[in-house]
Amino acid sequence: MKSQQGDPQTKLEAMKLYLARSGLQVEDLDQLNIIHITGTKGKGSTCAFTERILRSYGLKTGFFSSPHLVQVRERIRINGQPVSRELFTKHFWRLYQRLEETKDSKSCVSMPAYFYFLTLMAFHVFLQEKVDLAVVEVGIGGAYDCTNIIRKPVVCGVSSLGIDHTSLLGDTVEKIAWQKGGIFKPGVPAFTVPQPDGPLAVLKERAEQISCPLYLCPQLEALEEGGPPLTLGLEGEHQRFNAALALQLARCWLQQKDHQGIGELTASRPSLLQPLPLAPVFQPTSHMRQGLRDTEWLGRSQMLRRGHLTWYLDGAHTSSSMQACVRWFRQALHRGERRGSAPEVRVLLFNSTGDRDPAALLKLLQPCQFDYAVFCPNLTEVSPTDNADQQNFTVTLDQVLLRCLEHQQHWRRLDEEQASPDLWSAPSPEPGGPASLRLPPCPPHPHSSSSLVFSCISHALQWITQGRDPVFQPPSPPRGLLAHPVAGSGASVLREAAAIHVLVTGSLHLVGGVLKLLEPSLSQ
Repeated sequence: MKSQQGDPQTKLEAMKLYLARSGLQVEDLDQLNIIHITGTKGKGSTCAFTERILRSYGLKTGFFSSPHLVQVRERIRINGQPVSRELFTKHFWRLYQRLEETKDSKSCVSMPAYFYFLTLMAFHVFLQEKVDLAVVEVGIGGAYDCTNIIRKPVVCGVSSLGIDHTSLLGDTVEKIAWQKGGIFKPGVPAFTVPQPDGPLAVLKERAEQISCPLYLCPQLEALEEGGPPLTLGLEGEHQRFNAALALQLARCWLQQKDHQGIGELTASRPSLLQPLPLAPVFQPTSHMRQGLRDTEWLGRSQMLRRGHLTWYLDGAHTSSSMQACVRWFRQALHRGERRGSAPEVRVLLFNSTGDRDPAALLKLLQPCQFDYAVFCPNLTEVSPTDNADQQNFTVTLDQVLLRCLEHQQHWRRLDEEQASPDLWSAPSPEPGGPASLRLPPCPPHPHSSSSLVFSCISHALQWITQGRDPVFQPPSPPRGLLAHPVAGSGASVLREAAAIHVLVTGSLHLVGGVLKLLEPSLSQ
């Protein structure tokens, strides 16, 4: 099942035909009481918060998300848990056979692409399992995403917007906002978080064209007034925006379905010149508080403490999400600072794929002052036999390794720029002196990192952990793992460090590969 190219509207029509061939009509999806969520960053976390809140009301939930981290079954969840192997296998082959039997020999595309197939499968699973509601995360964009065959969701949400997937969605945030607003439906309430003026104006215009009532979420602080602060299961300041959106989506869904106990409205301060009407300010219920507190979403602002090692896992892959990741990482380091003379080591494990700008992402990571920067492809092992759920079949090993070497070159260049700034480039007039006098800027923090490239995640982790992670205990390292001088000297430093802090970021697929090795139970 390869990816399909072509006119986006035609592909959306094709999805409806696939749905019909699979034995369903778009009207059947109305039974799923769907919450449809898009955005550039935070849409997965918003989905996770929303699903967990509604589950805490005793509702049976379906949850379709992407990408998966370790196993493809993670994309289709019932009550927060990935569907079982048996259920996945049963529905996979049932759907595959239906599509095989209804193939049209005249059609050039007889079987759906990977994501289309899994989306169809999720709809079948949710209907078969009789869920009370389904939280559906958009794959890419919105208007032409294959999830957008949903015609009557209960409520829609748009998380923070930014630049990503430019080759598909456009090269400005306004163009991307137009795509995201494509999930709006006539008369169906929609909510969004504070956005820059340009994209917010586009969302507003899209909502008006479609006759969709669109509301702006108040900050989480407004919902905390008069009650105890809300505790979030996901770390990082940026998660407060996602939680605020999730609360509105969950409350709106409950309201539309005539549920009791949806949170008492509180008086809100009048807002001056808001571009959109404000969503209600209310007191979160005990169920809502419990849902927010108990939310888990692997690979997003996630910490794993293992003896001397602390792993910081975040799949940030856009400039804005990387800024949030860096803030979270530095705050976490500050909170866990130890008072002592024993050395602590900071390691970056990074990869970036697709049409992202790795140099821009790496520049944002510079203030973290890593001792070592490690680059590797999103492959758990060099041999592809154990990589089925992580494998990208559209690129070769040579191509991904070449990209890792480019990342290393970007990092070295950034290190050199930081170590040897142009002393006369930054104007710094002396107070009271002539404006033309330029003084050298303050020297940067004298910190540079060594960098290494490994052929797979397993080799990278073997070097980073030096046998000190109590769970990740692979067989003896391959010959030549320490052949590089930096690898040899660094191994001694890592073995003797009082603490090792490892940030894994740049790609959710990289984070998934790391989790597969660090948490073997996720593969069960």
